[in-house]
Amino acid sequence: MSMTDPISDMFTRVRNACAIQRESVDVPASKVKLSILKILKEEGFIKEYKKISTDDTQNLFRIFLKYGPLKQQIINKIDRVSKSSRRIYKKADEVDKIFGGIGIGIYSTSTGIISDKQCRKLKIGGELIGIVS
Repeated sequence: MSMTDPISDMFTRVRNACAIQRESVDVPASKVKLSILKILKEEGFIKEYKKISTDDTQNLFRIFLKYGPLKQQIINKIDRVSKSSRRIYKKADEVDKIFGGIGIGIYSTSTGIISDKQCRKLKIGGELIGIVS
C-alpha cells in the first residue's frame, strides 16, 4: 500500500511512541527523513537514530526517544504544518521562533532541510515542514 505523506507518518509514529513512553520506534528510511532526524538529534529532541536493514530489502530508521529524569516527555508536540493539500511558505523575515525559542521549526529551503534557527542565521525562507516542541 502506498503512503500519501511519509513525513506525517513518521511524525505520527514518534508522537504515538512518546505517548506510551517507548524506548525506540522504527520508521521507513528516506533521505528527507534522515535530514529531519539529524535536526532532531542536533536540537536534543531524540537520543540517537540508526539505519537498520530488514530481510525484505526495506531499510528502516530506528529512532531512540529521549525522556527527562522523571520520565517526562521531551517531545510534547510534533506536527506537520505544510501538507500536500496546503503548502505553507515563509519568507526570510517571516521565520519566527517556535514557542518563544523552546521549539523548532523544520524548513525545506534551497540549501536543504534546516531548522528555523539556521534559517534566521542564513536569512533565507522556505516551506515550513513541521514544528517540534
